[in-house]
Amino acid sequence: MNEQDKSYIEQILNTWERPQRKSALKMIKKYSYPQEATISRLIWYNNGRWKRTIVHRDAVPHHFPTTHPDFLEQVIDYKTPINKFDDIAKFDGSTYPDRTKGEVSAVCDKEEFNTLNINLLHEISTGKRTVEEARRFATETIYNYLHRKISSPYLEAFIFPPQHHTADPDVQIF
Repeated sequence: MNEQDKSYIEQILNTWERPQRKSALKMIKKYSYPQEATISRLIWYNNGRWKRTIVHRDAVPHHFPTTHPDFLEQVIDYKTPINKFDDIAKFDGSTYPDRTKGEVSAVCDKEEFNTLNINLLHEISTGKRTVEEARRFATETIYNYLHRKISSPYLEAFIFPPQHHTADPDVQIF
């Protein structure tokens, strides 16, 4: 990335709210400059464990498990069982599967919480936890992280192996 591109990204970030700007700078420090930048989002591809990371300028209020803005979207390849879509929606409205692309996304304000939510999506998908158990575990883990400075393996890495060839384009009817 040349200096002109870096300058353009800095100009963009100067117009963003503090939480989004701070998160974008954290992603730049960790993953270098994004491959795409628009006035409303920065996008990285294949950064670390993620297929895609997007920092959105515009945040969406979210109240589970505590009030925070959702603007950091992160995606991995994952084939979610169709019969688990409703449970995942009940678990967290900002963690969701895309059947056709074969992806799951988590949107929060911290990368650690996106990792946690995708780990819990996996456990719901495989029947290891119920929705209620996952919500309780997420609440306890996030509380401990924010207020007691206690981490968890669920915040640090995926607890399941990567999946490949996860897209499901469905079947042609006519």
